Amino acid sequence: MHDGCTGSFGSGKAVVDKIRAMGFNTRPMPPGILITCIECGNEFEMTHLESKCPSCDMVYGVTPCSVAYPERIKAAGKNY
Repeated sequence: MHDGCTGSFGSGKAVVDKIRAMGFNTRPMPPGILITCIECGNEFEMTHLESKCPSCDMVYGVTPCSVAYPERIKAAGKNY
């Protein structure tokens, strides 16, 4: 699955499951970043390692090691 900061995840659900299991999902992002929701196209600020699109409830996650790489933010599903 994931091996520290060198590993990768196959899905957004795996990312969100991992950060929830580690208790990191409520940690703030170093700087909040703007992302465009893949479900509804809404642009919003992702302020925590797990964030939800305010327009459609698509859940996004990123591991602490990957916060500097916006391309590593993964969608896990609506209301996941």
